[in-house]
Amino acid sequence: MRRTGRNLGRELLTSTRMLLALTLLTGVTYPLIVWALGQTLFHERANGSLVVVDGHLRGSRLVGQAFDDARWFWGRPSATSPACNGALSGGSNLGPTNPALAVVVRARVAMLLSARHPATSIPVDLVTASGSGLDPHISPAAARFQVDRVAAARGLDPGRVRALVEEHVEPPSLGFLGEARVNVLELNLLLEALR
Repeated sequence: MRRTGRNLGRELLTSTRMLLALTLLTGVTYPLIVWALGQTLFHERANGSLVVVDGHLRGSRLVGQAFDDARWFWGRPSATSPACNGALSGGSNLGPTNPALAVVVRARVAMLLSARHPATSIPVDLVTASGSGLDPHISPAAARFQVDRVAAARGLDPGRVRALVEEHVEPPSLGFLGEARVNVLELNLLLEALR
């Protein structure tokens, strides 16, 4: 019996030491190293890629925002409520055969047409929500589709607005990952500067 008690005590002491060592390693040391590397190598990204204009926080380059005034480029529709709510990130979960998706898409198409958009081919990313509901980008086609509305609402030459869009098309990551895209917040901030 006494020998079993010693073994149990030794095992308990060894287990406690391992628990403390692994807690220190994985709960303190590793997170500190990752945080320090992020702050050193990727400071802007590690802090949310925040956009500050004239000392005022305007948003993040990584999170979509709801723009609904005709003077702004609109991002992808968001399935969150309110729109682009980071605390409720998520898609609509409506599958392609779900009749509710067709109703939602038809309503979005009608809204775009009522906003003086031409009855041409509407880019799919302007009528369907993304998986996260927080996409900060739209396709170049979606940005081009909105040029005439934005230019008319701001009293600008459409050619000038179109050139602004073309200048700010981001290529696919590493040249081959994903699609070309336009960051809606950055484009709208540049539009604001055109006044």
